[in-house]
Amino acid sequence: MSDESVQVVLGITQAFALMMSVAFLVYVAVIVVPFARRKPRPSGDSSAFTWHFFVPCRDEEAVIGDTIRYLRSTFPQAHVWIVDDDSDDRTAEIVTGLRVRDSVADPNLHMVRRRRPHARTGKGDALNAAYAQLVAFQGLREDYDRVVVVVVDADGRPAPDCLDVCSAGHLFGDPRVGAVQVDVWMSNRDTPPSSRSRLGRMFGLKLAQLQDLEFRTAIAAIQTSRRYTGTISMGGNGQFTRMSALASIGGAELEPWRGSLLEDFELGVHLLIAGWRTEFTADTHVSQEALYSLRRFLTQRTRWGQGTMQCGRYLRRIWDSAHISTFGAAEMMYYLAQPWLQLLGSLIYPIPFLVFLGATVTDPSRMGAWFTDGGWILFAIYGTFGLAPFVVWGPIYQWKCLRSKNFLRGLGMGLAYALYIYTFYITSWRALARLVRGRNGWTKTRRNTERAAVAVDS
Repeated sequence: MSDESVQVVLGITQAFALMMSVAFLVYVAVIVVPFARRKPRPSGDSSAFTWHFFVPCRDEEAVIGDTIRYLRSTFPQAHVWIVDDDSDDRTAEIVTGLRVRDSVADPNLHMVRRRRPHARTGKGDALNAAYAQLVAFQGLREDYDRVVVVVVDADGRPAPDCLDVCSAGHLFGDPRVGAVQVDVWMSNRDTPPSSRSRLGRMFGLKLAQLQDLEFRTAIAAIQTSRRYTGTISMGGNGQFTRMSALASIGGAELEPWRGSLLEDFELGVHLLIAGWRTEFTADTHVSQEALYSLRRFLTQRTRWGQGTMQCGRYLRRIWDSAHISTFGAAEMMYYLAQPWLQLLGSLIYPIPFLVFLGATVTDPSRMGAWFTDGGWILFAIYGTFGLAPFVVWGPIYQWKCLRSKNFLRGLGMGLAYALYIYTFYITSWRALARLVRGRNGWTKTRRNTERAAVAVDS
């Protein structure tokens, strides 16, 4: 390949990649400002509502006992519904033991039992089973507008003030609000894993901290900015939904959650299409356990990526909805395009480096001269625009979440976060492979304390 051809290929691929990077950099700049300027807002009175926690469980004996004790002691006025998805371990036994003490049953602790072949078909189905029993339990005794369902992971710890915060006038105090998502924190962000090696402990702890950074900065900022587009999405943990909103999309089948592997985002889509407002608050949070294992992390994010791809089937309904603005539809389409853009980026971004490397091997003196005569500037700009949208979150996390002014540590976290984000190129390809092969089964991500894999795939 001639020198001119090499420069043309480098120019075209770098221009395209830079265009994608600049667009993303602008997007990051836009969402950083409202996140940085956010101020706490007044809370409300949780006694104005009835609260029901849904906790889906599949082989959760390692954590479910402590979670039940926490929820019942912290929120004594709330009902807790444990959904046992035909666990192979002692999950059901632990729940039963906590529910009945001294021959007296706890009236606010309920267990929903599911059995195969109808069990283990996905988190959405487990939540629908709990919802159907709640409908039967609730009957016509109370206005559904005053009943709120809270989805919490089996290791979830909602902050003690979360019910009051979500009762605020701009949240469930507004009858137009159908659902509220709270901020997500990692409970083990400062606790190293019990690895035998020092390197294993360091890596596991850093991976947990990067998950905390991701949720408390980048994801929280995206959610905050979505208030302007009216497209705040739901998460799988700390998801608060008004029962009347669930009823409006659940139909006669009593199935507000659908079959996607990203059932939380899918729920938000249906609520928005039905005309409900969704909200996000960082004034309270729910804590969950971050993953120490890279393999388990990749499995989890592959499922999320595949779920996003599956939700692409709602693009037409989103665009045609009279309740979603053009700006909002564009934002949702951009989100749904993310795994596909990552696939494209994984093909485009390496090309300049590969072409340059190949040309250097063929004619090192000519390419060396080209590089020193100004070609390096292209690569410097290329790298800067590729890293900056991710590195910026490190100092923000240090300042906003840890209340620290250690800029160098924040910069280091930002560089580590950039590497962390690049794993999504791997998970996007894995998600596509599963999609093409028709492997749409829900795979449970094991807890850090579990030793044996518990995963059924279809």
